This record gives sequence, C-alpha cells and structure tokens, in this order.
Amino acid sequence: MALTQNQKQDIVAEISDLLSTSKMTVVAAYQGTTVKALQSLRRDAKANGTKVKVVKNRLVIKALQANDTLKDVDTSALTGMLLYAFNAEDEVAPAQSLNDFAKANPTIQFIGAFTGEGTFIGADDVKALAGLPSKNQLIGEVVAQLLSPVHDITNALSGNLHALLDGVADAKA
Repeated sequence: MALTQNQKQDIVAEISDLLSTSKMTVVAAYQGTTVKALQSLRRDAKANGTKVKVVKNRLVIKALQANDTLKDVDTSALTGMLLYAFNAEDEVAPAQSLNDFAKANPTIQFIGAFTGEGTFIGADDVKALAGLPSKNQLIGEVVAQLLSPVHDITNALSGNLHALLDGVADAKA
C-alpha cells in the first residue's frame, strides 16, 4: 500500500532526527535477506543501542538534504534495496552489528556510512571499523592496563616474592 504524503513527511522527519543524533549511520544492501532474518538483526542490534530501518532511498535523500551537516554528502551510492543502521552513542556499534549478522547471512553487503561529521565513507572503511573493539571493550582494556601494576604490588605484598620482582621489572620498563 502506498504511503500518503503525511506519512512520507513523518518518515523524513524521523530519519532526519536519527541522522542528526547518530554518530554513524551504516548503509547496507539486504537483497535476498528474509524478513525473519531482518527481524533478528533488528533485535540483536537493539542490544547495543543500534536502530535498524529499511526506508526508501529517496526519503533518506530528502532527510539528508534537510540536515545541515549532511546536505552536501554524495548520495550516488544509495541505490537498490538498502537498510540503514543508526547509533547515537557509539560510532562503531552499527558496523559491528551488521558485520556480526553478515557472518551468518552473507546477503548483507556494506555500501558505506555517513559519519557524524558529514562525510560518506566507503564499504572497505566500514569493514575496517567493524573489526575494532567496542567503546566499552577499549575502556576495559585501558583500565586493566592501568590496574596491572597495582595488582602486581598487591600480589607481592601478599607474600609472593616472584610477583614483587615482576612488578619492579614492569615499573622500570
């Protein structure tokens, strides 16, 4: 059933809002993917704050033109059956969600992404971003690195002389 003019305007307004708040919007082709698989993708992506939408490309282009940051972005890649993944908290999360889903469903192919700064990056760059650890993983790794000397000293004080020597050696390096 065709959308009315008011419904189209509501969709453009919603997409424009998602684009303006999203740190990165990943675009992917989904031709050949079942509806059940797309529902699974939406459910899995929602767990990390990513919102997945299937919208007509011309409505997305109108939303891009209405956005001051993204109005000059090249939209020539927006052809075919595309889905859009938005995330307002993490730049890498939408790419990771789609990449994880694409491992089990090879019908999902990256087209590119719109960054929060107003640029369009290609599919290869999106795949590279998908391989990065998430923001929370990076924070955890930094905290673990910072706490490593503290753990070494704690182990040494609890009577383990070997840990004391390791802690001293790590502190000198």
